[in-house]
Amino acid sequence: MTFKSIFTFLFLAIFTSSCGVYSFTGASISPDIKTISIQYFYNDSGNGPPNLQQTFTEKIRDYYQQNTSLELVDSNGDLQLEGSITGYTVRPIAVTASGNPELQDAAGAQRLEITVKVSYVNTKDEVFNFENKSFKFYDDFDATANTLTAVEDQLIETITDQIILDIFNASVANW
Repeated sequence: MTFKSIFTFLFLAIFTSSCGVYSFTGASISPDIKTISIQYFYNDSGNGPPNLQQTFTEKIRDYYQQNTSLELVDSNGDLQLEGSITGYTVRPIAVTASGNPELQDAAGAQRLEITVKVSYVNTKDEVFNFENKSFKFYDDFDATANTLTAVEDQLIETITDQIILDIFNASVANW
C-alpha cells in the first residue's frame, strides 16, 4: 500500500467513527432517536402570500429529511417541532432625496422581515427542549427598482432558508 492509500484509510476510519451520530450538516443526534414529527406551521401574522404557511412547512420538513436520517412521522416523533409564523412585515429602511416633491419621502430600500415561533421537544432528553422560541430574519430590496411583488418569492426563500437553518441548529445541532 502506498502512503496515500494508508492516509486515506486512516482519515476515513477516524472521521466516520464516533461516540454518537454526527453528520456533516452539524446534526448531533443520539442513536436512540429515530423519528421526527413536524406539525403544520400556520401563518398567524395576518400578512404574506396565501401559500406562505404551506411553503414554510414543506421546506422545514424537507430540510430535516435531507440533513438527518430521521424518519418523518405524522405525530409523536422522538423529536417534535411545532410553531407558527408570527411576523411578516415590510418597512422602509432608507429614504431617498429626489428632485420630485412627490417622491421626496419615498423609501429607497425596504426590508421584509419574517418571524417564526417554534416549540421543540426531544422525548429522549428534555434538556434540549424549548418553547415558543422566536426565530427572525430579514432581507432588503430596492423599492425604487422593484415592487415587493416582483421580488417577494426570492426574499421569502432567502429568509425562510436562514430561519430553517437557525431552527435546525437550535434543535438537533445544539447550537
